[in-house]
Amino acid sequence: MPRSFGDRDVLELAPLLLGCVLVGRGVALRITEVEAYVGAQDPGSHAYRGRTARNATMFGGPGHLYVYRHMGLHSCMNVVADAEGTGTGCLVRAGEIVGGQELAYSRRRASGVCRSDRDLARGPGRATVACGITFDDDGLDLCDPDSGMHLSGRLDVQDLADGERAGEAPLLPHPRLAVGPRIGLREEASHPELFPWRYRIAEDPTVSGPGRMNR
Repeated sequence: MPRSFGDRDVLELAPLLLGCVLVGRGVALRITEVEAYVGAQDPGSHAYRGRTARNATMFGGPGHLYVYRHMGLHSCMNVVADAEGTGTGCLVRAGEIVGGQELAYSRRRASGVCRSDRDLARGPGRATVACGITFDDDGLDLCDPDSGMHLSGRLDVQDLADGERAGEAPLLPHPRLAVGPRIGLREEASHPELFPWRYRIAEDPTVSGPGRMNR
């Protein structure tokens, strides 16, 4: 993807990421669920209280990967959005491994139990493990062909909008978009009316977690 794809408001970028594919480290992940985090105005965001050494990548340019440790147990990955300095990004909550399944299985089973293709990347921690992403990848440039991982356009032809071709940057939200409140956050950051910033492909079996989703 060109850097201009990520250089937009995070609430605009989030639904466009659905169906796009992260490619690299021997696997390909079709993104099926994301959550948007809106910087200084968002109590659920790591950037809520400003820039720190931990969240510095969020304040960098769009198209980079912000990776953080969650509860010291595993890493989660986010696609940085908007102009440099805004501190916004999209958490990759879940996806479908559409290439390199055997490698993804070996990575997942080395760190836990995985019994089905559906569960390979069903959850933010599982997705990073399946893709071979670690905390050391914080700041990885998805727009750099030499970085080892890049973001590609939508995969499924049947899901493309009119006039859009497979592999191109999507210009419209996914046609099977579902929207709802974020999960796993404090109550003040997951209010369904104030923060309906969890986006998924409706009825996709690989999306994670419970919660009401609106069509």
